[in-house]
Amino acid sequence: MDFSLLYYGVQLLAGLIAFITFWGWLPLDNWWVRSVDFPRIQILVLGIIAWLSMLLFWSQWQLGQWLLFVALSVALVFQLRMVLPYTKIWKKEVQKAKAKPEGEAHQLKIMVSNVLTPNERTQDLVDLVNQRQPDILITLESDQKWQDALNQVEPDYPYTVKIPLDNLYGMHLYSKLELIDPTVNYLMIDDIPSIHTQLRLQSGRIIWLYCLHPMPPSPTEADKSTTRDAELLMVGKHIKEHDQTAILAGDLNDVAWSKTTRRFQRISGLLDPRIGRHFINTFHVDYPFLRWALDHLFHSACFTVVNIERLPSIGSDHFPVLTTLQYEPEEAGKQEQNAPTLESEDIKETENKIEAGKKEGDKVSKEHTENQ
Repeated sequence: MDFSLLYYGVQLLAGLIAFITFWGWLPLDNWWVRSVDFPRIQILVLGIIAWLSMLLFWSQWQLGQWLLFVALSVALVFQLRMVLPYTKIWKKEVQKAKAKPEGEAHQLKIMVSNVLTPNERTQDLVDLVNQRQPDILITLESDQKWQDALNQVEPDYPYTVKIPLDNLYGMHLYSKLELIDPTVNYLMIDDIPSIHTQLRLQSGRIIWLYCLHPMPPSPTEADKSTTRDAELLMVGKHIKEHDQTAILAGDLNDVAWSKTTRRFQRISGLLDPRIGRHFINTFHVDYPFLRWALDHLFHSACFTVVNIERLPSIGSDHFPVLTTLQYEPEEAGKQEQNAPTLESEDIKETENKIEAGKKEGDKVSKEHTENQ
């Protein structure tokens, strides 16, 4: 075996991992920079392989190899810092729900499912809803075909908001609980909706529910992440300014460890129930090694977690997710249920991002109109 070829191959992999990591630090919104946020688990795994493999050849190292090893080590420390909070070794951000007698445990089951518009397996979702009986069902990429199929579940879901679209951004909300004054908003781009509504819990308490599906940064959709980031931060700012008890859910086309999502948490005060538990990687169904979490749920501190479960595939490129929360307002003031601390630059950066997002959204909306 030609070990010299293996030696250089390991160095090439190490250099690539270090380069990709440092590339992601560029303060740019372009898709070819922000896309590096997504595969951090995969980068970490490959980086560890490269790090261990380099050690096999340490006796042959010269200055260049030492510098490469240091760069790779720095990259791995950064990737670990991003990924480890979503494992069991980290402190939980949201506490486990307390066991309570039946009738006193006010629980809320929310299912989020990006159905993939051309997916024909509509009955699979209907069967899953009938089986799991969520209190709230949020579908994304749902068009008229999916709306027609979901008519079967409507007897159990008297409160609905329906936005059937064929542009991959349709959205439907089905609820067993009363929706109060639901509105459909187009925050950044004229044909990409979000749903904002008040929701009356079983306890009688009224909270806010936000359903989002912003456009992702990619070569086929948005050149930049600006509108996606701005939409999330705009809602987070609104929640904070109005001191709302809220839940935000949907396909955010972002990962939980991104700079924007972490800033959203600090701005809004909402918690991530996955921290200290597990990833809940929902995309892509067909490629196990290339999966990350695109479907999210954040909530106020008055909720604790009963369970978070990735559900079986319904033929989409996303797995559905079912999250069960318990309303426990007595937990809200405890240190264990606090969101990350607001940083000094967060407010200014949020304002700048929202302003930039509005300008970029106007540009994208104009392009969409011209292409129709």
